[in-house]
Amino acid sequence: MSGTNTTGPPQGRPWEICTEVGPYCPVKASTQGYYPNRGINIFFTIAFAIAMIATLVVGIRKKTWSFMTFIVAGLILEVAGYIGRILMADNPWNKDAFQLQICAIILAPTLICISIYLTLKHVSLAFSPALSRVRPNLYPFIFVPADVTCLLVQAIGGALAASGGNSAHPNQKLVNGGNSAIIAGVALQVFVLLFFGATGADYWVRLRRWVRSGEADEHAVALWSDRKVRMFVYAITGAYSCLMIRCIYRIIEMAGGWGNHIMQDEPSFIVLDGFMVLIAVGLLSGFPPGIFFPQMAAKMDLHRSKKGKKGDKSSTDGAAATDASQDVEMAQPAARDAEKTSA
Repeated sequence: MSGTNTTGPPQGRPWEICTEVGPYCPVKASTQGYYPNRGINIFFTIAFAIAMIATLVVGIRKKTWSFMTFIVAGLILEVAGYIGRILMADNPWNKDAFQLQICAIILAPTLICISIYLTLKHVSLAFSPALSRVRPNLYPFIFVPADVTCLLVQAIGGALAASGGNSAHPNQKLVNGGNSAIIAGVALQVFVLLFFGATGADYWVRLRRWVRSGEADEHAVALWSDRKVRMFVYAITGAYSCLMIRCIYRIIEMAGGWGNHIMQDEPSFIVLDGFMVLIAVGLLSGFPPGIFFPQMAAKMDLHRSKKGKKGDKSSTDGAAATDASQDVEMAQPAARDAEKTSA
């Protein structure tokens, strides 16, 4: 194979010259240091695909478009990433498969987090907007741009690391710079998650105090007692906690550089990344807002219907103006004829 050195002593760093496992390119010298377990990676691929289909079907039926879109986008990346790991089960030196799995699996949870951030706005609007320290409609404008920034920083880091290592003469400084950017992006995501968690917890504490004081209105009390709504909130909390654990693990894993002992430990990756994200999306797809928190879907429908009514009103006004101008144009010749007749 061209560019492969598996039969003679390596003349540089193994990751620079090896393309397949051989006597002088052992699996332990690869970045991950092991053959990914084919069975568990097939399991994750199927499980994430099922969660994606379930989220897509319920989201379309209940019209929770925003919530659905970001979860499905994240799950597409998860499926792609675990397909990359399945390919690496045959050859851990497969650079294309490695880059696919590292970029997709790192970026996917960032998209999933956006769906969680959207829920705080709708919970606040459903119970009592006045209890929120920030106008509920502003929450998406705070957390979504912050999360997208995390995504961009991680994506840039992944691109730098990939371009630095995918050439005839790999650039170690570029690879290290990409690694630092990925760590910065994940660390920023942890900060955003902590801020969101503190904001959500603060609202929930104020809400609970308000309901228990007896001052809450009947609608809020009924919603507070609704078993489905509480299950939805608990599911969001559980998904949030799992994604937080996963992000902290990723910071620790990446901090040691490519090929460190944590990165080369598959069981910790399976538990702290694979299963944490799977549990999170399992909760989000198993307790969708369209079924367990219909107020969220209702708010979205109301927002869309208001836009539609504005559009219809503009069209009606435009049509009326057109008709009026046509009437004026038709009346002008008649007026001129009348003037001639009277003259």
